[in-house]
Amino acid sequence: MSEEEIEKMVKDAELHAEEDKEPIDVDPYENLNRVVFNISDSLDENFLRPTAQIYSNYTPLFIKDSVTNFFYNLAEIDTVINQLLQGKPKLAAEDSLRFVINTTIGVGGIFDIATRMGFERHDEDFGQTLGVWGVAPGPYVFVPFVGPSTLRDIFGIPLSWYVSGSFAIEDDKTKILFSFLDVIDTRERILAAENLIVGDRYEFVKDAFLQSREHSVQDGEVEDEFLSEFEDELFDLDLP
Repeated sequence: MSEEEIEKMVKDAELHAEEDKEPIDVDPYENLNRVVFNISDSLDENFLRPTAQIYSNYTPLFIKDSVTNFFYNLAEIDTVINQLLQGKPKLAAEDSLRFVINTTIGVGGIFDIATRMGFERHDEDFGQTLGVWGVAPGPYVFVPFVGPSTLRDIFGIPLSWYVSGSFAIEDDKTKILFSFLDVIDTRERILAAENLIVGDRYEFVKDAFLQSREHSVQDGEVEDEFLSEFEDELFDLDLP
């Protein structure tokens, strides 16, 4: 048997192996997820979205920018820790400097001075770190008060919340106010992106989220036409 024939047999075997693989069900809990999604969507439609629209229409732009910058700055701590865990010391050093600059010169982070100085903002979390370490995303889940997620990412959410500094706020009323403001700020930033949703809202949100997370874990090496057009607008979110 010639070398070419052997090579052809190997390729045929690999092709048949791929064809025999059963497609992975990324959403085995779809029925439950849809129930939670519909409830959350109703609450959003009747409360969060109108509140975010009022915030968007009547809050001066410089105040909205300051609020966004403040919460982005808190998220830098989470980003730096995960960059170190992912073996990215250079980026961790740059984002540490971003945090120092914006916290000091930027008055607690309300002004994004670091970006003007050429320090690009990055976004990393513990869910992404687990993905870099080889942990599979697991089933898709829609979590109340959190939104779209995966089993892997759920474990990272409390850790990201802890290192963000929210835990350090002792006064319950202040903690609730900060959390509410963070949610409204995030919701206001995606108001315009809602016009991009077509067809089944549940499927659209799920597919966009899963592709976005894969894109983030792979540091943008996954090329996707959908993401290149919509990702920055629809899922530029920081999970609490």
